[in-house]
Amino acid sequence: MGKIIALANQKGGVGKTTTSINLAASLAALDKRVLVVDADPQANASSGLGINIRETKKTVYEGLIGECTSEEAIHPTPFDKIDIISSHINLVGAELEMVQMDNREKKMRDLLHPVKDIYDYILIDCSPSLGIITVNALTAADSVLIPVQCEYFALEGLSKLLNTIKIIKSKLNPTLEIEGFVLTMYDARLRLHNQIYEEVKYHFKELVFDTVIQRNITLSESQSHAKPALMYDPGSRGAMNHIQLAQELIKKNS
Repeated sequence: MGKIIALANQKGGVGKTTTSINLAASLAALDKRVLVVDADPQANASSGLGINIRETKKTVYEGLIGECTSEEAIHPTPFDKIDIISSHINLVGAELEMVQMDNREKKMRDLLHPVKDIYDYILIDCSPSLGIITVNALTAADSVLIPVQCEYFALEGLSKLLNTIKIIKSKLNPTLEIEGFVLTMYDARLRLHNQIYEEVKYHFKELVFDTVIQRNITLSESQSHAKPALMYDPGSRGAMNHIQLAQELIKKNS
């Protein structure tokens, strides 16, 4: 049975999409079959995995409002063992449309459940908000992976996210767990980054991944070429960090 992992943090710019794209590529390189669900209206995970979002007719939007099945919404990416349910700017409107629906928090779960066994991992790239789409992602997920940027303000938003996870666990998804916290944009030369790593480690202990994602220009460059770092520059620090993260994740779930 596959595992559904939501990558969530309501603070923008912490590396959720970068982690989603590159973790998917790394898991695929380690012979795991991966589905990426782009649940962000900006659709950056879709374009970062080589999808032309203007040409995609069936997206996560159509899936959530019941206009297509998961099988119809899934598209292959140019990369072996990685499929995607891509996003669209229309997803912004889904927030309003879903208000009137029965069991509106469970639409993502309903969409993904029929294909869960086909994949080893389903990664949901959430938008930087705690709206109904993110609530759907957390209700559908088995666990939450939380990217944390090595900046002071990134820590301040964590309590709000953890409270949301607690509410969803109590009301909608009692089996939801925290997969772990992963530090992103880390620079070992900066004292602040080391302090933040120590603080996160102190508070969350074994929930913090040993792997940190170091600040690396290749991660930005590869996205402009619509490729994960592993396919753009396999020897780069960004690619290697994500391979290590994937190995740690697989070991944790084995």
